[in-house]
Amino acid sequence: MRKTMTEAEFRLWGVLRDQTLEGLKFRRQVPIGLFIVDFFCPAHRLIVEIDGSQHFEQDGLEADLRRTAWLEAQGYRILRFTNSDVLTNLEGVGQSILKAVAPEPDSP
Repeated sequence: MRKTMTEAEFRLWGVLRDQTLEGLKFRRQVPIGLFIVDFFCPAHRLIVEIDGSQHFEQDGLEADLRRTAWLEAQGYRILRFTNSDVLTNLEGVGQSILKAVAPEPDSP
């Protein structure tokens, strides 16, 4: 596991740690199967990944597709944000996470 976080991970962890985002419990650098995910909310089986530039190169894109497919097959939901998303719109990222865990409205 990496001991140091990227700037984007550090900023997002400031929002997620200690249940500060609407009481959601997140853990960071969590091993799931063969993978280590950036942030994980066990109660909602939600994984939050922060993608740097290496994720947009061909090898990174292919690896992410395989990783996402495996994690989703295990019943996890994955939200991906770029470093830029977090660094320029941290509040919007937090709102997207909250929206992902919000209960579905009842259908008529």
